[in-house]
Amino acid sequence: MFVRTRFAPSPTGRLHLGHVLAARVAHEIARQSPNGVFLLRHEDIDGPRVREDFYAGIEEDLKWLDLEWNGPALRQSSRSLDHEAALETLQKVGLVYPCFCTRKEIQDEWIRMGAAPHGNCGQIYPRTCQKLRETERSKKIASGTPFAWRLDSQKASLITGPLTFTDLRHGVISVNPDLLGDVILARKDIGSAYHLAVVVDDSYQHVTHVTRGEDLLTSTHIHRILQALLGLQEPVYLHHSLVLDEAGERLAKRNDANSIQNLRENGLSPAEVLGMTQPVFEEAIVKIG
Repeated sequence: MFVRTRFAPSPTGRLHLGHVLAARVAHEIARQSPNGVFLLRHEDIDGPRVREDFYAGIEEDLKWLDLEWNGPALRQSSRSLDHEAALETLQKVGLVYPCFCTRKEIQDEWIRMGAAPHGNCGQIYPRTCQKLRETERSKKIASGTPFAWRLDSQKASLITGPLTFTDLRHGVISVNPDLLGDVILARKDIGSAYHLAVVVDDSYQHVTHVTRGEDLLTSTHIHRILQALLGLQEPVYLHHSLVLDEAGERLAKRNDANSIQNLRENGLSPAEVLGMTQPVFEEAIVKIG
C-alpha cells in the first residue's frame, strides 16, 4: 500500500508534546509502508498570529527529534489561488452564503431563541444570514459590511446524499452534516478558513492517510462533505488520542513549559522527550497494510 501522511502545525507558536505525538503518529504510519512519504505542511493562514521564527522553530524541533519529512515543507498561504477556486466552485452552485453576523450577534440570537447548541468549535451558527433575501445580501456587501462565507450544510447534504468515512480506530462512520452546522469557509481577513483549505491541500498533496487528534473527529464530517462536493479524493483517517496536562486538559501553545524548546533548554534529550509521549503513542498507533 502506498502511504502519504502529513504533519500540519500552525506557525503561531513553538511545538509542544501534543504536536510531538501527532508528528510521531504521522511519521510512523508512513514508515510502515516501504515507500511511505511523510510531509510537513505549515498551516499559516491565521493572519497576524503567524511569525517567521515559528516556521524555523517547528522545523528545528522536528529535526532535533529525528522526525524528518520528505521534500520541502509546504506553506499553506502559497495555495490561496486554489482555495479561492474551490470557494468559487461552491458559490456557483449556491452552496455558500455571506454571513454578516458578529460573535456577539450570534450569541444574542441564541439567547433570544433560548438555546445554544455547541460543536467542537464553539456555538453552532443559528443560520441567521441564510434567511436573508438576495437584495439584502447585495446591499450589505455593497455598503462594505464585513462578512464571511458559510457552507449551507443542509443544502450540501441534499446534494451529496448519505456519506461515510473510514477511521482506523473508530471504523466506518456515517457523516452527520448537523454536527458543526454552517461552518465558515472563508473570511475577508484570512481568505480561506481551515475547513476548506485543509481538504483542498490534502488532495493537492495526495495525502492518503490523514492522522490527527481525536478532537478533530467531528470536523471530519464537514471535510467529507467538502470532498464530495469538490470531487476530491477521500483519504483514510486516524484520529488518535491526545496528550493531556496534569489537569486533564489538551495542551496549548500558550503554556511554554510544555514547549519542546523549553524541554530541550532544560537538558532533556530527544529520547527523553519522545519517551514523554510513548504511552499515548503506543495506544494511538495502529498497524496498516
